[in-house]
Amino acid sequence: MLAIRKRLKERSDLGEYGAEAVCREMTRLGIKRVPSVRTIGRILLRRGALDGRQRVRRPPPPRGWYLPDVAAGMVELDSFDIVEGLVIRGGGGGTAKRRPVCIEVLNGVSLHGGLVASWPHGGTVTAKSTMAALLMHWRAFGLPAYVQFDGSTELAEVNDRIFAGAHARADTFGRVIRLCLSLGVTPVFAPPRETGFQAAVENYNGRWQAKVWARFEHDALASVLGRSDRFVAAARLRSAARIEAAPPRRPFPKGWVVDLQTLRGRVIFLRRSDASGRVSLLGHTFDVDGNWANRLARAEVDLDNKRVRFHALRRRKPSWQPLLKTHPYQPPTWTFTE
Repeated sequence: MLAIRKRLKERSDLGEYGAEAVCREMTRLGIKRVPSVRTIGRILLRRGALDGRQRVRRPPPPRGWYLPDVAAGMVELDSFDIVEGLVIRGGGGGTAKRRPVCIEVLNGVSLHGGLVASWPHGGTVTAKSTMAALLMHWRAFGLPAYVQFDGSTELAEVNDRIFAGAHARADTFGRVIRLCLSLGVTPVFAPPRETGFQAAVENYNGRWQAKVWARFEHDALASVLGRSDRFVAAARLRSAARIEAAPPRRPFPKGWVVDLQTLRGRVIFLRRSDASGRVSLLGHTFDVDGNWANRLARAEVDLDNKRVRFHALRRRKPSWQPLLKTHPYQPPTWTFTE
């Protein structure tokens, strides 16, 4: 069989020497008990006589691989995202018809524990409503070490203004970032238009829409709220063991008073460098490494020491995260308008 394949490969006018061609040639030669095409293919594969190359499937990196302490399972990370474009249709009997009601949902899930939360809103989710939801959630379950946001727009490589703040000028830190920093929680912003970083909350977004929104017919916001609360309670009950085994969360500080004026701690931006090895964030462009072009990097904005550190990131080598460059950085000094 191997000799027939070798001869077909070297001399066949048709140029075919796969399992089907070998089967046809064996039949033409009058060989008794010619194996089936699938059997011939398995024999050739077992003998290493196939030219096709199988795709090398590498194991996925651990959860939160881009943050070493999260990947090691030492601390927890909460991810939040917004589901938009949901509408409760108007209609009904009588002379006056109800107007359509637009619904947006702020969803959250912890990376290790799978602790979920949902807050449906009539209208749009705002920075203030996001702050209220985060405070309610963290008062009930404790503080994570990191909180991650996405919400990047399609028109620009910036994260959603609800989470990151307005982008009218450089060095802008919105109220959600300032709230997290005042509680000692490090905000993390996923890179725009990159897959995988927000997979946990995006998966939960799909579950919520399938099990709450699409499964039932809703005639008012109250119906959505009720169904959502029951679904969240059931999801937490199912994940009780996983939530219990997750890294511990810090207790919410007693007597804490919100301070949106003082900037302290770190803010992390996950970004992809451009063709020249530069990274843009907070309205600035930083030279990182000309040899690290079009690659992922973790930018750590250290507000206490007034510097930005850039670390290289590779999914194939998740534990390899060398420091590429450090730049000085001056945090904003103007008064934040609350």
